[in-house]
Amino acid sequence: MVAYCSVVSTITVECPDEVLLSLKEQPAEAAKEFRIAAAMKLFELGKLTSGRAAQLAGLSRVEFLETAGRYRVRAFQRMSPRGRTAS
Repeated sequence: MVAYCSVVSTITVECPDEVLLSLKEQPAEAAKEFRIAAAMKLFELGKLTSGRAAQLAGLSRVEFLETAGRYRVRAFQRMSPRGRTAS
């Protein structure tokens, strides 16, 4: 049996109150939305796999892939031989 140690880093994002008012969300809700949006973009750019992006978003991989449509991100992207998203 192999034991894995998980390390979690914290990244702080400053968000003006006006942005939260525009979003009509509380800070905790906005933080979750920011995490999902960042994960989607990094996945779309080919910088994260769907599994790692789901981990960042705080979702299961299935939930992440189901949510991708809301962000207009193709859940299944064709990869080039070098592992990057093909244009």
